[in-house]
Amino acid sequence: MQNFTFYNPTKIEFGKDKEKEIGTHLKKCNIKKVLLTYGSERIKKDGLFDIVEKSLNENNIEFIAVGGIVSNPVLSKVYEIISIAKEEKVDAILSVGGGSVLDSSKAIAAGALYDGDVWDFFIGKALVQKALPIFDILTLAATGSEMNCGAVITNENTKQKYAIQSPLLYPKVSVINPELMKTISKDYLVYSAADIIAHSIEGYFTATIHPTYINRQIEAIIKTVMQTTEILIHNPDDYNARAEFAWAATNALNGLTYVGISEFSYPNHMIEHSLSALYNVPHGAGLSVVMPAWMKWYKSKNEAQFKRFAKEIFELETAEEGIDALEAWFNKVGTPTKLSQFNIQISDTDKILENLLENAQYFGIKEIYTKDVLTKILNNAF
Repeated sequence: MQNFTFYNPTKIEFGKDKEKEIGTHLKKCNIKKVLLTYGSERIKKDGLFDIVEKSLNENNIEFIAVGGIVSNPVLSKVYEIISIAKEEKVDAILSVGGGSVLDSSKAIAAGALYDGDVWDFFIGKALVQKALPIFDILTLAATGSEMNCGAVITNENTKQKYAIQSPLLYPKVSVINPELMKTISKDYLVYSAADIIAHSIEGYFTATIHPTYINRQIEAIIKTVMQTTEILIHNPDDYNARAEFAWAATNALNGLTYVGISEFSYPNHMIEHSLSALYNVPHGAGLSVVMPAWMKWYKSKNEAQFKRFAKEIFELETAEEGIDALEAWFNKVGTPTKLSQFNIQISDTDKILENLLENAQYFGIKEIYTKDVLTKILNNAF
């Protein structure tokens, strides 16, 4: 195990009815006026908005609500809400929704206290020096954004899907009530499962040092997600399965699965970000296509770990069997495994490659992921 520093200041409030106390958490942090961000009107139809409003009112916290944040969140919406945050002089951001809302909220929190273009943070032109405090109530488990300091936004004009990261962007308090997630569609449940698995395998396969404890933790996350996904497909109201799924999602990307490993990268996310930027495919769905395609190309570079994956996750022997089993599971639960399922054709390869090569440079792995390599991976996905 390598030397490491682990820091995660986010307070998690997990369980039933925890959202009713959000006003209390804000009040304890001396918040007087908050910008409430959300996505669809589902939170109003489900009654969540009313619950949050009541809690804020009881604690004498003024709020401005702005909705309309979409999956694969976009820069233009971030710009719009930053302007509102500045005009209203809010003290904090309260995200009510899934990872897309929370990622947008992190960008808004940084941009609201910055005189320049928030995109500067994404392209390395500036560092986040200050940010509004962030609170959230999670309604979809997938991204892990509720307990990390990163966010991903798409610039629609440049077709760049880039990330921002700063210790100032850890949420102060994240509320995770699995009951709020039971109305998620079956499609987004399985896309979320793929996203969590992708977060788990990036370091698992690409790191040069793999502590046994971390391997076992990652394997536990993957097996838990697969098991609970199948339960929830048949019984969306199963609270215990929903709770285990949600906590697995949080732990897949809160830093714990990267403790003590070294020299890892994010090739699956690098490739998928191009697909989302160009075609607006759901992030998790894009990852379920990318992962088997990438694994088929990469397996020879770390065959021992791929054999371990096959054995520990599927009770199989070879790297190839493990990859095939994962792809078969994706097909079983109904998340895509081929680019053609997005109406993306082989004739689109050059267009994708152009974006991918820029992404490879952005992710710092352009020496490995050359045009020839990326072409082979894409061919595996058709």
